[in-house]
Amino acid sequence: MKMKKILCVVMATMMIFTTAACSSGEKEPESGGNGADDKQTTADSNTGADDTDTTTDTKTDDTSNDGDNKLTGTLKVAAVETAYGQEIWKSVCKAFEDTHEGVKVDLTIDKQLVDIISQQMKSQVYPDVILHSLGAEAGLTETFIKDNNLTELTDVMSMTVPGENVKVKDKLLPGFADNSIINPYGDGKTYLMPMFYAPCGLFYNKGLFKEKGWEVPATWDEMWDLAEKAKAENIALFTYPTAGYFDAFLYSLLYESMGSEDFQKALKYEEGIWDSEGAKTAFDIIEKLASYTESTTPANANDNDFQKNQQLVLDNKALFMPNGNWVIGEMAEAPREDGFKWGFTALPAVKKDGDRASYTFFEQIWMPAGAENQDLGKEFIAFLYSDTAADIFATEGKAAAVQPIQNMTNKLDGDNKLIYSIYNDGAIAVMDAFATTDPVEGITVRTTFLDPINSLVSGDKTKDDWIKQIKSDSDALRAALK
Repeated sequence: MKMKKILCVVMATMMIFTTAACSSGEKEPESGGNGADDKQTTADSNTGADDTDTTTDTKTDDTSNDGDNKLTGTLKVAAVETAYGQEIWKSVCKAFEDTHEGVKVDLTIDKQLVDIISQQMKSQVYPDVILHSLGAEAGLTETFIKDNNLTELTDVMSMTVPGENVKVKDKLLPGFADNSIINPYGDGKTYLMPMFYAPCGLFYNKGLFKEKGWEVPATWDEMWDLAEKAKAENIALFTYPTAGYFDAFLYSLLYESMGSEDFQKALKYEEGIWDSEGAKTAFDIIEKLASYTESTTPANANDNDFQKNQQLVLDNKALFMPNGNWVIGEMAEAPREDGFKWGFTALPAVKKDGDRASYTFFEQIWMPAGAENQDLGKEFIAFLYSDTAADIFATEGKAAAVQPIQNMTNKLDGDNKLIYSIYNDGAIAVMDAFATTDPVEGITVRTTFLDPINSLVSGDKTKDDWIKQIKSDSDALRAALK
């Protein structure tokens, strides 16, 4: 599913750690069909993985230097397999080996990556580089953050991209080099590097809108007018794959309704923030949107049936759904109405001429504090921002895996061009997330802010019930801020 089968699940039975060399050529298993890191549905700071002991001992770096500042040795890279497939990682690792004589990369890539690497990590044997993002089901990245067991990567930002004459930070798009996700401790230091990004917004059938003569709403008032027109034709205004997909939606809506200053306060669970006018506006919009949501949505909003909700848009039974670019590949073989054509838009503005926001989900790559080959690992991470690596990621996968670097949109076409150009059309890019906290029993970002959406749609919970829960849970999360 979206990067995506998410949150709050304790890690499953551990498997023996295995590695496969990048150039092994072994057959790639079928893709799970999800986007960046099994959707990472939310930057939930309290998810699972508590069984993984990330306490590290001092390691001896077995990377050697030949005296000319040339790193050699074996680098262990572990990457979760997503909708992009395995081949892009095999190709990028091979390209790194080809440009770094004396270097061998052992790659482990699997949809159930945590199950594979956890047993070795319990024995203090770590991959050197890990691609596994915030919000994933096992909560691996959250656990390493909470345990302060990440290697600082601030110096990678200032490294020259291998084979090029530009520093990593200067290749990144605005916002990706400085945000609360890559700097989880709020100390100005980088611990997670931004990888593939995906603008998230509302997907719809452009062909249906053309057939009906409908305009895509620019404001929420226009959205409600459209809802009544669609209702008259037995078409729901809205659906969603799972409640977890409201992460990107909620961040965008809060930014629009609250403004940047109060939005940052909300992300830190500031006392009284949920009584602000901006928060009330957001809650009112979600309540009304729930009333216009296709009634079968909550029943199918799970990891097994989520595509039934996505299919509602292809069947013209619902107009809009929140999602990311991975949905296009995910539904590529699904049946659809004649004339169907993907459309994509930012959230409507709260008021006329107000900001329209589109959350940018991005994956993260990082190094455990116990990584043995840290210098070589940093060189590898810097290489991932090279034109060589970016071209492989964008063109050789099952779907385009786009790096947040300058001029990448110029290399895209078709649906990808449409989606990644959204910020060129005036949408505000939002990319921060709820603050990391120490674990709070029974409370996660998902259970507080996202899962209740199902109950709002079904009528099992009222808006006031939800707000009361948010306030209570925010008190607990605020007290547990790191």
